[in-house]
Amino acid sequence: MAALYFIYNQISNSKTLEWNRLWEMMEQQSVFFLLFVLSLSVWNRYFEIIKWQNLVGSFRAITVGQSAVHVFAALTAGIFTPNGFGEYAGKAVFFQKTKTKKILFLNLICNGIQMIITVIAGLFGLLYFNALHPIFGTQTILILFVGFVLLICLLFSAKKITLKGYSIERLLHKINEIPKRIHQKNIVLGLSRYVVFSHQYYFFFLLFGVDLPYLTLMSAVTSIYFLSSSLPSFQFLDFAVKGSVAIFFCGLLGINSWIPLLITSIMWFLNVVIPVLIGSYFVLNFKPLASP
Repeated sequence: MAALYFIYNQISNSKTLEWNRLWEMMEQQSVFFLLFVLSLSVWNRYFEIIKWQNLVGSFRAITVGQSAVHVFAALTAGIFTPNGFGEYAGKAVFFQKTKTKKILFLNLICNGIQMIITVIAGLFGLLYFNALHPIFGTQTILILFVGFVLLICLLFSAKKITLKGYSIERLLHKINEIPKRIHQKNIVLGLSRYVVFSHQYYFFFLLFGVDLPYLTLMSAVTSIYFLSSSLPSFQFLDFAVKGSVAIFFCGLLGINSWIPLLITSIMWFLNVVIPVLIGSYFVLNFKPLASP
């Protein structure tokens, strides 16, 4: 109920949701294009549902419907926690307590591949954007790159170091226990989901009349997702974090600030608010005895 109230309060009081401008822009577009852009939100969540079904399938078969319940309920549970950490517990409650560690680990794999894809795409996008509109100096980029390489080397050189019974080596071993076909499908679905939600942002730019080269806009979009996901935040403040980062990059491209703010707010409504509302139903009607 708290999630429902907060969402209503954000939508009713938000100054970024300039509905008049939104309706004006929508009236200028074809119905098919609008439906296509809106349908990307469905595909975004669908790929996440299939990802979870695929990973849980490593030890138990679940239906797409069951996976959807887990995903939507977990999203609702994670709305008030930093970086959606509540999602881990939200999915675990649908399984026996003996499976809690396994579910937490699978959720780490599920979110981990999405983060890796976001980082890799974001780094390339940021480098391309920086070449067009310098933000960082060459020396800064070199230091960041060397630092990243050294961090990777340090992690693998210290993989045998154990902390409270856990180590990188043990983590890699547990990852390798999952069949390769499941990992491969997880990567493909993660890439598909990234392509969908990043291009939804791009198509919204087109909807609002932004006429810039494809690579320029996409480098800005991937940079926005990369930097905003690197900042600690709550799901219910996601639109504010992404909006502030988007204003910075779009400002360098000469795009009016109200456009990225409105796009970010709409994306938040479509990809967070609506799924949370759906998940709230499953949370309110949750029955432990009916767990798989």
